[in-house]
Amino acid sequence: MSLTRQIAQNTIIQYGGKVVGTVLALVTIGLMTRYLGQEGFGQYTIIMAFLQMFGILVDLGLTLTTVQMISEPGVDIDKRLSNIFTLRFFSAIIFLGLAPLTVLLFPYPTIVKVGVAITTLSFFFNALNQIMIGVFQKNLKMDRVAIAEIVNRIVLLAGVWLVVYLNYGLLAIMGAIILSNAVQFVLHYIFALKFVKISFRFDWPVWKKIWQTTWPIAISIVFNLIYLKADTIILSVYQSQAVVGLYGASYKVIDVLIVLPIIFTGLVLPFLTKTWAEKNLDNFKSICQKAFDGVSLLAIPLVVGTLLTARPVMTLIAGRDFVLSGLILQILIFAAFIIYIGALFGHGVIAIGRQKTVIPAYALSAGLSLIGYFIFIPKYSYIGAAGVTIFSEAFVTIYIMIVFYQATKFFPSLGIWLKAILASILMGLVLYFLAGLNIILLIALAVIVYFAALYLFRGISKETVMEIIKPGSQ
Repeated sequence: MSLTRQIAQNTIIQYGGKVVGTVLALVTIGLMTRYLGQEGFGQYTIIMAFLQMFGILVDLGLTLTTVQMISEPGVDIDKRLSNIFTLRFFSAIIFLGLAPLTVLLFPYPTIVKVGVAITTLSFFFNALNQIMIGVFQKNLKMDRVAIAEIVNRIVLLAGVWLVVYLNYGLLAIMGAIILSNAVQFVLHYIFALKFVKISFRFDWPVWKKIWQTTWPIAISIVFNLIYLKADTIILSVYQSQAVVGLYGASYKVIDVLIVLPIIFTGLVLPFLTKTWAEKNLDNFKSICQKAFDGVSLLAIPLVVGTLLTARPVMTLIAGRDFVLSGLILQILIFAAFIIYIGALFGHGVIAIGRQKTVIPAYALSAGLSLIGYFIFIPKYSYIGAAGVTIFSEAFVTIYIMIVFYQATKFFPSLGIWLKAILASILMGLVLYFLAGLNIILLIALAVIVYFAALYLFRGISKETVMEIIKPGSQ
């Protein structure tokens, strides 16, 4: 089976699962926003943002480097992964255990502080889930991840529906989130047993090797934490919980949208690592170009489509009380676009072992972003927060691209990029002139127009499509 077909099929499988999961997630968000209202959803957003800060600290770079470390030639996968799992397990207990204590220092209502305390368990399961996914990425068996994701979303939707029906309140919703993540972890663990035997292991030479690989990413993630999550925390201090709810609703959509490039580049990472280690530069650059083309084909129409449909989309998802979230989404979509493009180069830097060289970018971006948040959030509220977020993403991505180019001399061809722009313009015209249609029908029509135009412009070739779908393709 060809590399293109392997990566494409696994991306399609997982993204297909994500599509189903996304529909379930959006229905769940809709239930929550309508039930909790702006203020209640603001409290939910503060709880999740606060714990995400500690969840990022727990990561220690392992989410990005696990695939690389278990893909090295001749590695004892059982031994390596068991040590990674053990490190993640105990680091999660330590760092997440600090969250319920730290939140006491903030001027939040009691329900938020209690919510942080109980939802810590959900983030513990999520931290373990991230390690499990590395097993399936390496073996290109992302259908297991898709199944676990869908079950997670079904459990969560059922739980939230029951809470709303019984009127049990916000804390019961957090309980449903804990249950759904626990179920997902159990499924991941069972599915992973086919490929690896996981146990608690404390092989200190292996831990040293793991830390030597991950510490640059761990430090970068600490700085990344500041410019990615500080916006919501600072917004919650200066603005009302209702404002945080509006911002959080749009950010929830962004979180859904940026899943694909992370999935895609995560699947590409083992091949980049392998070809770079083999000094097969031509194949390395070929994979990079195909990956760049792939994310470009999705990122460009995403921006155009969101700019033209953000308000009706947010109204559909979250209800009329959240129509202002559409404006925030129109701004944040540019940050999502940068993340799409930057994901490839971020993973590429890991593949070539240049993690240390990008630490200054994360550090400087964190400092500038923190200053920006304190300056612009008090004056411009969520608009200021979204604007600084775009700046921080752009700053880091440009820096990483420069580092990657200096090491590999790879600069992507923009041929597919330009074709995606042309196809997106046609799609945009459809969205603009048929704006009165039902939003779901309009989006479906826009997607058809985009891919049809892309095919006509030869942005997608018949050969590539056949390579992906033809059985037995080599």
